This record gives sequence, C-alpha cells and structure tokens, in this order.
Amino acid sequence: MNVAKVLVPLDGSELAESALGAAVEMARPAGGTLILIRAAQSGVRPGIDPVRAQLEVVEEAEHYLATVKGQLGKQGVREVKTAVWYGPAASAIIEAAELNKVDLIVMSSHGRSGAGRLIFGSVAESVLRGTTVPILLLRPAGAPVERPAGSAEARPSGAPR
Repeated sequence: MNVAKVLVPLDGSELAESALGAAVEMARPAGGTLILIRAAQSGVRPGIDPVRAQLEVVEEAEHYLATVKGQLGKQGVREVKTAVWYGPAASAIIEAAELNKVDLIVMSSHGRSGAGRLIFGSVAESVLRGTTVPILLLRPAGAPVERPAGSAEARPSGAPR
C-alpha cells in the first residue's frame, strides 16, 4: 500500500496526538505528507457574538495545529499540511479525507463503551461508516478490552473441545 497522504485528526488531547507517531511511520517510507486537521465548533453563549466566538475557536485551532507542525518539524518531519474545519468532528474528517484524496486516516479512539459511548458517541465509528478510506485506529493504553457477547473460543480446526 502506497501511503503518500496520511490524514491525522487532532482535538488538542494527548490521546489524539498519540496517533502522530504511527502516522509518521506510515508516511515516511513513501516520502508522504501528513495532513493534520482539527474540527472546530463554538458553543452558543449568552451575550457573546456568535461570529466572534466562531473566529476565536478557529484561531485557537490554527495556533494549535501550527504548534504541532512545529514540533514535528523539530523531529525532522517536513511534509506537513494543516487545516481547520468548522463543524462536527466526524463530518470534518470524512470531508477532509475526500477533498485531500488521502490514502490513510490514522486516529486514536477513546475506547469508550456502555453509557459513555451512548452519551458521547464515537467519532471513530462515524468516520468508519462514512468513508471508504482505510483507517488505522489506535486504542489508548489501558483501555478495557471487551469481547463481544456470544463470541466463540478460537480453536484450530480438528482441535479437541
């Protein structure tokens, strides 16, 4: 698989940034480009101009991505592009992947399950369902492993039960 363009969605968290190492490893052999994106949305706050609030979250996101790009540059990673998308994270990731014709999306997942997943949803799952671009999904260290209900035990064929 030729990985010339790798999209890395970032949200400002250490968890999201933990995907950068794998993304660099995937892009480096082909001399590929990392495309760092951040989705930005402002909340509605009484007494605050909504346009100004939108500008502020976009400016903060641009500054954050510039900082990450600078850190990657210090590590010798030269081919890095950044973009801020205004809107929900999953939609931003899917649209950025399509627009940039990326070969791979590398992202981390919070690994939520149960009520946490129901309340917060899963950006990773929404992206998986919304694109045909291959995704390397990384789990955080220490995330609980939950086997699906009713899963069978793996046994080589012919092995005694």
